[in-house]
Amino acid sequence: MSLINIIAWIVFGALAGWIASIITGKNRKMGGLANVVVGVIGAFLGGAIMNFPGYQGVTGFNLWSLIVAIGGAVVLIWLVGLIRR
Repeated sequence: MSLINIIAWIVFGALAGWIASIITGKNRKMGGLANVVVGVIGAFLGGAIMNFPGYQGVTGFNLWSLIVAIGGAVVLIWLVGLIRR
């Protein structure tokens, strides 16, 4: 994996994490680094969730992958919120 690919995945994760934090209402509490981490982990989580019933998960840099990553990030934020209570 080249440096450009790594940077692209970080930007993709940041975008997915940022949108997920807006959806969950946690945008003011999360910083940029947290958005990147949540977005990247959310992409893996969303891909795993989508692969479970047989659908395609993250397939590259496209709209479907962004939607899957946002969904995974929303689930991750929700799970972290449950654990922190």
